[in-house]
Amino acid sequence: MFRTLSQRVWPSRTVLVREKHTLPDLPYDYNALEPVISAEIMQLHHQKHHQTYVTSLNQAEEKFLEAKEKNDLKTMIALTSQLRFNGGGHINHSILWQNFSPKGGEPEGDLLKAIEANFGSFDTLKNGLSSSAVSLQGSGWTWLGYNKSTNSLAIATCSNQDPLEPTTGLVPLLGIDVWEHAYYLQYKSVRADYVKNVFKIINWKDVATRLATARQ
Repeated sequence: MFRTLSQRVWPSRTVLVREKHTLPDLPYDYNALEPVISAEIMQLHHQKHHQTYVTSLNQAEEKFLEAKEKNDLKTMIALTSQLRFNGGGHINHSILWQNFSPKGGEPEGDLLKAIEANFGSFDTLKNGLSSSAVSLQGSGWTWLGYNKSTNSLAIATCSNQDPLEPTTGLVPLLGIDVWEHAYYLQYKSVRADYVKNVFKIINWKDVATRLATARQ
């Protein structure tokens, strides 16, 4: 899913081999989230939009590494916005697919305790996330994140495809994508209906696992 560097050793030298980022498989079928999100939207969102971020990220990384080898600082700086946008798109959507589940459900255990400690109740958290997502101007994401320094949960928004942790320092637990391509074919311009319904397919077990990992 995410690119890594591997070593191949020959008798006289060691060569680093770059492996490209790849589009992750969904953990469910495209129609599994219906009627909340249609199969058509899921297929376009995954195969077209996420794949474009992956392809563009690989291209930007190759150009960046070529510029680095030439010590071409101007080109390296010029490429940072492409790396942030496409890299963020890849990171964000890789989390999003795992945040969804056809089974839905509600938070429980340590996650529910953390929600109640920070927001008072699960309903208050949902209202806060919903308000943030609906009122976000333009394209972007609303997140539930974890603050390691204060051991607390927080709601945050990021514009465009800015990734949460590099932007705010919060560890991403749950993301709501409010780019129009995530809902427009089904909900048209009524973002509020999309945001309301998306809570029916949240994979709270995945959110809980992310919180437990972030606390380690």
